[in-house]
Amino acid sequence: MWIFNTIIGTIFKILFLPFQNMSPWIGMIFVSLLTGLLMLFIYKYTSNQEGIRKIKNKIKAHLLELRLYKDSLSISFKAQGSILRANLKYIGYSSKPLLVMIIPVILILIQLNFWFAYDSLKPNQSTLLRVQLNDGVPLLDTQVEIKAGSGIVLETPPLRITDSNEINWRIRAEENGVHKIIITADGLDYTKSISVGQKDLSRISPLRTRKNFFREISYPTESPLPKNAPIKTIEISYPPRTMNFFGLNLHWLIAYFALSIIIGFSLKGFFKVDI
Repeated sequence: MWIFNTIIGTIFKILFLPFQNMSPWIGMIFVSLLTGLLMLFIYKYTSNQEGIRKIKNKIKAHLLELRLYKDSLSISFKAQGSILRANLKYIGYSSKPLLVMIIPVILILIQLNFWFAYDSLKPNQSTLLRVQLNDGVPLLDTQVEIKAGSGIVLETPPLRITDSNEINWRIRAEENGVHKIIITADGLDYTKSISVGQKDLSRISPLRTRKNFFREISYPTESPLPKNAPIKTIEISYPPRTMNFFGLNLHWLIAYFALSIIIGFSLKGFFKVDI
């Protein structure tokens, strides 16, 4: 799984490389364009295009029938029934390409979350470091220590929270860069990256998790912790990011889906795709 995540992550790094010194909107527009083209391609070659054209023409004909014979109750009911059946058939034609799209779209969303959902820390900004131990690992009897390298300062002693089996520290970033912090548990060392003062379009990794298929898919930016590690997750709290649109703060998902849909519908005629 880590090899797969590394390949996908490298692809996105290459895609965003030209836009790292630009506004995040430029990268968002670019990836939305690629997504729109991908969805058009999938829709065109996995759907019954001829069937969709015919069913859309039938719906138009029955809508015209409703207007022409609006005074005839029987014809109107018959036309409405035909429209309903045609719509159900249209949904059937559309279901296959939508099912095919699910997997690539989910993988894209997971990757984009770490490019657009978080801001890196700023110098002299404090945040929370959370280390959650595995279920069954005694919180009070397990020795866990932190070694912070240059650029990161520990501000507080460890706070152990028994309800969630975790230990918290308050840390402060001092220098720009991607720093490493070492967590030692039961004599073994585990590292976690911390991003400080990065470019506007940078990949931020808030969490490193233990080996688990769904967790590795959801948090693909750092290699998983070993299965036998006493630590389940290591998490850094980063400030959330929004996309500023003329003073309106939008969640990146809204911007992404809106742009992808607009671009897709704008280009469907050029690529001769019936949707």
